[in-house]
Parts: sequence; C-alpha cells; structure tokens
Amino acid sequence: MKPYISVIIPTHNPHPIRLSRTLAGLQNQSLPTIEWELIIVDNGSSTPLNLNTINATWHSLGQVIREDRLGLTRARLAGIQASQGNLLVFVDDDNVLERHYLEQVKEIFHHSSHLGAIGGKSIPEFEVQPEAWVDHFWGCLALRDFGNQSHVYAYADTVPERQHPQFAPIGAGMALQRSAAEQYVSSIISNPKRLALDRTGRSLQSGGDCDINLTLLEVGWSIGYFPQLQLTHLISADRLTKEYLARLNYASSRSWVQVLNAHQIRPWQRIPRWSVMPRKLKAWLSYQPWQSATHYIRWQGACGLYEGLGTLSD
Repeated sequence: MKPYISVIIPTHNPHPIRLSRTLAGLQNQSLPTIEWELIIVDNGSSTPLNLNTINATWHSLGQVIREDRLGLTRARLAGIQASQGNLLVFVDDDNVLERHYLEQVKEIFHHSSHLGAIGGKSIPEFEVQPEAWVDHFWGCLALRDFGNQSHVYAYADTVPERQHPQFAPIGAGMALQRSAAEQYVSSIISNPKRLALDRTGRSLQSGGDCDINLTLLEVGWSIGYFPQLQLTHLISADRLTKEYLARLNYASSRSWVQVLNAHQIRPWQRIPRWSVMPRKLKAWLSYQPWQSATHYIRWQGACGLYEGLGTLSD
C-alpha cells in the first residue's frame, strides 16, 4: 500500500546521538508506520549510512538514499523525488517530533486543502545552559514559538505588497502537500543560484525554507503556522558561541537579501560593490561590537546584509 506521508531526513555526517533521538521520536509517533515512509537522505557523508548502522530497521518502509552533491536543498530535492506520499514532512537530524506530529499534519491538511506548507513550534533543548544573551538569537537557531493561535497567509490580488510572514514554516518540521512540493522542484531544479541558497558544506546560508514558502505563495498556495505541531530542537554546545552565532547571523542576513530578490521582493536598494567595506566600517562604529557578544553578532548581521545588497544586479 502506498504511504500517505513521506518523512524526509536530510543529513551529512550526522551526530549519532542526536540522530538516534530524531529516529526514536519518529518510532514513537502515534500514526502507524504503515501510513508513512521514512527516507533518510545521506548527503555525501564521509562514511555512507545504512538502516543498520543508524538503527532504523524498525521501519518496514524505511530507506537510505545517497545524494553526493552537497547541499541541504539538493538533499531535500532528492528526498522529494524519491518519495511516494501525498504529504511530505522535512525533519532535520537534530529534531525530535512530538508524539502526535504526523497525525496532526494529516489532520490539518485534511481540513485545509488550500495549504501548501505548514509548520509549528520549535522548542530548544540545549546541550549546555546558554548565556542569557543567546535569547536574542533564537530565530537564527531555528527556534520559534508564536503562541497558541494558528496563522495562515496567502498572497491576495488586492494587496500589492507581498511578504514573507514571520510565522512562515521553517525547514525543521515543514510539511507540504505533494503537488506543492513538485511545483517547487520544477521551479528550482535548473536554477543554480537558488540551489545554492541553503547550507552547503561549511556554509551557513539558510534561505532554502524561505524560498519554498515564497515559491508556493507565488503559485497560489497558502502557508500556515499551527501550534499543535511541536518539535524539540537539539542545540549542541558549539552552536551557542559568539563566533558561531556571528557567522550564522552574517550568512543568514546575506542569504535573506538573495532569497527575497529571487522572488522580486526588494525592500532595499542595491548598493555599489565598492561601498560595502565603508558601510561595514561605519556599522562598526554604530553597532559598537567590542561592547558585548550581542553587539558583535548584530554587527556581523549588518555586514551580511551589506554583502547581500552589494551582490544584487540592477
């Protein structure tokens, strides 16, 4: 029997303990495994993965596929193309889905056929207690809680200004209708710039989920936030340092400009390439990054924004 839901886990050299917790969360789902398949996309891991080595043989509809072209977007595309389900759910290799997550995804789409992509809460579990200033950068770490009210957004002909709403789904736990996912695939498969919008190797670019949302909005789908969809995001200690969060904020700010520009959303003017460095120096004085980790990370975000604006074409 064809599975109704396809769970897709893109991973590259996964941390064994975090991946085992991700898989344990899936094994504990209230939706019977006969109704969903498990696709683990091995995105060029140094040691190839298989169901035995990652202890995933418990799922009769489980498989590992290999995508040697590095990049989160490439891995997601491979997972979509290998899947069979009417609904698709992206799960990162450090996400633990709440027990009823898949069942709730099925229920939401059953009652709202206009939805193309949905997501919910991403609640942290920190490996070590973070310093207080880390709270300012939860968004960078794909942590979010917009309360217990559902939100839905779609483009309307009567509203000229198109947006990417703050509550739009993120890649962690994003669920899509198959036809919406296939429209996204066909729009991006031959576009090298958009294929590079998300993480590749050591790059911390992170615009792929926004690209999915904007693509679906453009072709008439709605996107939504539903608080009953909740996952735990396992945050390792090395992601809580000033240096990592500065790199992340820089890359995220730069890719945000590029994602919006790819969809003809341009809230900023492009700037001459020669002006990027002077603007960074001016921002050094205004952000005063020597004062604290928060100031430094925000300055790096401004630098990423200028880099992004400097790359835009006329």
